[in-house]
Amino acid sequence: MDNLSDALKKLKITAVDRTEDSLEGCLDYLLQALTQNNMETSEKIQESGILQLFETLLIPQSPCTAKVANIIAEVAKNEFMRTPCVDAGLISPLVQLLNSKDQEVLLQTGRALGNICYDSHEGRNAVDQAGGAQIVIDHLRSLCGRTDPANEKLLTVFCGMLMNYSNENDSLQAQLINMGVIPTLVSLLGIHYQNAALTEMCLVAFGNLAELESSKEQFASTNIAEEMVKLFQKQTEHDKREMIFEVLAPLAENDAIKLQLVEAGLVECLLQIVQQKVDSDKEDDIAELKTASDLMVLLLLGDESMQKLFEGGRGNVFQRVLSWIPSNNHQLQLAGALAIANFARNDGNCIHMVDNGIVEKLTDLLDRHVEDGNVTVQHAALSALRNLAIPVVNKAKMLEAGVTEAVLKFLKSEMPPVQFKLLGTLRMLIDAQAEAAEQLGKNIKLVERLVEWCEAKDHAGVMGESNRLLSALIRHSKSKDVIKTIVQSGGIKHLVTMATSEHVIMQNEALVALALIAALELDTAEKDLESTKLVQILHKLLIDERSAPEIKYNSMVLICALMGSESLHKEVQDLAFLDVVSKLRSHENKSVAQQASLTEQRLTVES
Repeated sequence: MDNLSDALKKLKITAVDRTEDSLEGCLDYLLQALTQNNMETSEKIQESGILQLFETLLIPQSPCTAKVANIIAEVAKNEFMRTPCVDAGLISPLVQLLNSKDQEVLLQTGRALGNICYDSHEGRNAVDQAGGAQIVIDHLRSLCGRTDPANEKLLTVFCGMLMNYSNENDSLQAQLINMGVIPTLVSLLGIHYQNAALTEMCLVAFGNLAELESSKEQFASTNIAEEMVKLFQKQTEHDKREMIFEVLAPLAENDAIKLQLVEAGLVECLLQIVQQKVDSDKEDDIAELKTASDLMVLLLLGDESMQKLFEGGRGNVFQRVLSWIPSNNHQLQLAGALAIANFARNDGNCIHMVDNGIVEKLTDLLDRHVEDGNVTVQHAALSALRNLAIPVVNKAKMLEAGVTEAVLKFLKSEMPPVQFKLLGTLRMLIDAQAEAAEQLGKNIKLVERLVEWCEAKDHAGVMGESNRLLSALIRHSKSKDVIKTIVQSGGIKHLVTMATSEHVIMQNEALVALALIAALELDTAEKDLESTKLVQILHKLLIDERSAPEIKYNSMVLICALMGSESLHKEVQDLAFLDVVSKLRSHENKSVAQQASLTEQRLTVES
């Protein structure tokens, strides 16, 4: 045949006549032309209208079927050919060919369907309608145990087809999960781990499926952790390890899988990578060090996996992580501090770590990052200190170790995440620590910064924590000097606003702090309490049926404390508080009912 046009004309005739020899010759010519210039040949095939004829040639018994499927696979490498393949009605006969016993037919059919599905909604939809996915999964199951090269090639093609079929499509991925693809793929990985192409295909499929929440339970019921760790241990190439990391990260978000990965020995692999890469300045090594240490921190987010690795503070892993904190590598400092924050998720661990000198390590780390420091390291170290400060017995020890001084060095930080953790750490430290609360509450620079941050409307977390710390300084110190400092710095209006918060705990903390202000320094705060319309706010809180019992209780305690001010007393009288309070005497909460009686008496005496 002289050219492609002749071959296409001849193919039209022979396709109808079914002269097998001539037909085969035409198909061979097309395949050769596609090898030489795929795009141009594909365009000519589309223009010739021959695609429609292929439907009639895709018959199980014909010796030419595999070649026809191969041609379809080749033309479908071009994006512009995928929809025409669907429109030509090729999907249904191709899916039927998946029932063939001929290995070459199966191979080329798998390729054709996989290429048609690649990035094509129409292709995927047509394969879905024809029920192609289930047949392919059944093949994977039945062929899984055979390790001959031809079979492994077929398995690789079928895995690729399922990947193209479901890639970035949640509903099709969910369909495959419901068909039980995950245990099948895990078995494939276990049996064929020495076949690089098939292993890679399984990993890409895992990466796609692992993003879906519904997949995690199925993964957890397989031995995926064991297989992945086994595979990881065999890899020396950066790209292959990176590929495994990409699957491990979404899988490790599941607590059951975290524990399985720890038990399968992943942590030892990660620690080894850290050790090997820590001094390297190669880009790949730096990336791998980051990925390994990040994954390590992720494994510690599970309670069981974390406790297993802590081993009462004597575990090798815990000790190695401790050694990261004083290192000169920012990534390791960060991972070390985050790991400590994760270990510090129960009182026992926190107490053990504080008793064994962790605070000094963290404050030293913070000191290294005061001037132009690494924000992520600052944030992580403060997170760890905040968690460590939660157990009551740790507070005094941490205050003695100079934690407040170390933390206050970051008052000038303009980074909201650092501000947020700084505030949380100080609030935890002064809980029930009167002396420390008084010392901090008299620190004018701190109080002024808190008042400034109380207006950080773009950062709700910082704003909320600033308000809570202002309130905590008053509640835990019960100090007149602290109250004066807060009044002079303009803090009252923020505490009054906090009393209207949507969070009951914050409302309550504000009301208790305001009651202490009214009881201890009413004259100093009087003008501010008036200008913020506190009395009207208290009236609203008492008449609002949605107000929690403790809010009603503390609002009445505050009302009584405000009676010592002539102007505020008048406001209370003008708003007819007596009526509201007398109704609360029959409140179902005993404390509220009791306080209502006391408040009523006080209002009656004062009126």
